[in-house]
Amino acid sequence: MKSQVAKRSIVVAGHKTSVSLEDAFWNGLKEIAGRRDITLSDLVAAIDAQRHHGNLSSAIRLFVLEFYRQQRAHQQADQQAEQQADPAKPVETG
Repeated sequence: MKSQVAKRSIVVAGHKTSVSLEDAFWNGLKEIAGRRDITLSDLVAAIDAQRHHGNLSSAIRLFVLEFYRQQRAHQQADQQAEQQADPAKPVETG
């Protein structure tokens, strides 16, 4: 499966810039912005302000990856808590 990398233009802190991202990362970024009820530009500006090295595209990829890792960890913790509360309940996997 080949991933499409596309160059996308975005305004960050009043300056137009471009990032090269795969569709999955771009869509994930838009989803995160929507969940947080902020603009895509504001989210990218926050990512840009917090990055220490590397380019903006890499910082965005790492941000999206970490967001979904944390989300999965929270889901697993919730499932474990439910399992401890009701040991007869079957454990969900995946």
